[in-house]
Amino acid sequence: MTAIKRAPLKHTPADVSIRPRNLRFDVATGVKAKGIAHWMGGDPVATAVFNAMSLTFPDGEKMFIDAVKHFRPQVQEAGNTKLLEEVQGFIAQEGIHAREHAVLNRFIDREKYPVAEIEAMIRARIDMARERGPYAMLFSTIALEHFTAMMAEDHMAHPELFDGTPAEIERMWRWHAIEETEHKAVAFDVFMEVTRHWTPWQRWRRRMLSMGIVTWNFTRNIAKYSAMLLVAEGYSPEAARKAVRSYLWGKPGLFRRGWRTYLAWYRPHFHPWDIDNRHELKGWKAEYDTAAQAA
Repeated sequence: MTAIKRAPLKHTPADVSIRPRNLRFDVATGVKAKGIAHWMGGDPVATAVFNAMSLTFPDGEKMFIDAVKHFRPQVQEAGNTKLLEEVQGFIAQEGIHAREHAVLNRFIDREKYPVAEIEAMIRARIDMARERGPYAMLFSTIALEHFTAMMAEDHMAHPELFDGTPAEIERMWRWHAIEETEHKAVAFDVFMEVTRHWTPWQRWRRRMLSMGIVTWNFTRNIAKYSAMLLVAEGYSPEAARKAVRSYLWGKPGLFRRGWRTYLAWYRPHFHPWDIDNRHELKGWKAEYDTAAQAA
């Protein structure tokens, strides 16, 4: 029987360090200055979209951590010390992200907005992923990490998105974008490591299926949660859905603008660092490295 030839696995570039920066952001100051209701430059639609995303992070990041942590022993057994170090950095970064977004989320008025209802819906979806087992959690994680990397890339390319946002809140989102970019390939590399015995076709097929499911669910859910927040503002359900669709797919097009990065996923030999934005990353992270060093 002829052995199947497998392409060599790609990896995170050697000069990319996945460094947890244990920073705490004074979002309360921004809240008091402008009020949490419309902290995205006074725009209720933009604020609803980013609040909806922020609400998904505490529980979502915990699932990402658990998905990668489950396979850490296999990475260790394979002797992949570099990836093992990156896994440790990933876990630490995601844990801090969950903590800081939980702080921001506390300032959303729970008497006015259906925060508890949205959080319950988020947890129900995450519980469904967990019930399908460790591999299903990992498959969901690699696809969702591609979405967060895509949005982080958009943030770096369009910093004006946060014009008018209180400085400390904008600083928190920028920090999140930097670290999501740094570790954008970690879960993917774990996936590639623990599926080494699969054929390239099997891995590609699994990636395609996972991304299709995640794209359908993630984009619809963010739109749904955002619209629910706008309805609490007094929008009619139809007007809320229309406003959110326009923001996500029209102008500024938060999901639309990253279509090149999104579609890159479907290439057979794709790796997250095929989209090489190390130069942009370097220019952004100096401030946070200095702050983390001081901390």
